[in-house]
Amino acid sequence: QVQLVESGGGLVQPGGSLRLSCAASGFPFSIYWMYWVRQAPGKGLEWVSTISHSGDSTHYADSVKGRFTTSRDNAKNTLYLQVNSLKPEDMALYYCARVGSYMEADYWGQGTQVTVSS
Repeated sequence: QVQLVESGGGLVQPGGSLRLSCAASGFPFSIYWMYWVRQAPGKGLEWVSTISHSGDSTHYADSVKGRFTTSRDNAKNTLYLQVNSLKPEDMALYYCARVGSYMEADYWGQGTQVTVSS
């Protein structure tokens, strides 16, 4: 079955960095586009980024553009999100999700928590 498992979250000071990972299994990872989505405490889901199946095309929310970078290693079935220059408002549960046929997020991981605090 499809599984997405995020890791790499943690507690970081403002201005710090983390690399989030999403290990995929149970489907042909290399042919699927992928999303990163986050949810801050008490708020709704916020789309963060999209990456094409090959990794050649990426898109970012304005709130993270220039600070976050998404990439993938199809040989390792792994998606990444490098998060730099973290701000308190970046604190959230970060999910990876598979992009379905109609651009919906059809499978989700369990999330990894990013806490930004001094």
